[in-house]
Amino acid sequence: MRTRGTASLAIMWIDEVTDILREAAAEAILPRHRALTEGEITEKTPGEVVTVADREAEALITRRLRAVRDVPVVGEEAAAGNPALLHAVRDAPYAWLVDPLDGTPNFVAGRDDYAVMAALVQAGETVAAWILQPATGVAYVAERGAGAWRVEAPKGGADGARRLRRGAAPGDPAELGGVALTGFLDSAARAHVEATASRFGVLSAGTKCAGIDYPRLASGELDFLLYHRTLPWDHAPGALLVTEAGGAVRRPDDACAYRPDDDRSGLVAAADTQTWRTVRDLLLPPFPRKAHA
Repeated sequence: MRTRGTASLAIMWIDEVTDILREAAAEAILPRHRALTEGEITEKTPGEVVTVADREAEALITRRLRAVRDVPVVGEEAAAGNPALLHAVRDAPYAWLVDPLDGTPNFVAGRDDYAVMAALVQAGETVAAWILQPATGVAYVAERGAGAWRVEAPKGGADGARRLRRGAAPGDPAELGGVALTGFLDSAARAHVEATASRFGVLSAGTKCAGIDYPRLASGELDFLLYHRTLPWDHAPGALLVTEAGGAVRRPDDACAYRPDDDRSGLVAAADTQTWRTVRDLLLPPFPRKAHA
């Protein structure tokens, strides 16, 4: 996807970074899909698995991104071993975020709902985002203030890129379809979601892969997403994609736009501002509005 008439560094790198993600998928991920051996799957934390594909893809992406711009790279697996790396998201002038294999449990189970994601962060704000879905070869890219695209062609040719412009969702909650991940909610909040779920047309757990569900929202297949845990590599790419497609991605307690340097829990992404308010007000329990820290 060659974008003309802009001096944006992020846009200049759109194709280069997309190709890096494709390379990682081709070399480290796709050959192991439905072919992992027992020794290639380990438990990172209780209930959370990691595979050799995660680690090898992150190592490759990290090397390649540093060659594009030599700034800190905050990868999910590296940060698991050294949480202090996350400080770069807030403190460094620029930083890369990398989720080498989003949806690892799906990948381990042999399902196609997994993705490779990266984002460029400037002063704590996402300025460019990349999501690759290796099972289909489809990529999604976005730049702050410049738009969001779905890219079909392997090399991102202009004929394979389609601009994403998300239309408004229906005004009636009974016509809305969305995803709510409640596993990390406390019992009271989870009970509230379950009690109000019938107000919406469709409410499911989605694919449990942000790299699949954020593009579904940006493309019009979903109307909203509700998350509690908001690790930056999971949400920075998709949040920018949805925002640049015309949606709203905000913290529910104070309606502040999502930033990856904000480590609070809770996030609502929606097709538009009115849908965001509807989901926040109906699906979440009442709580005091906080000033943004």
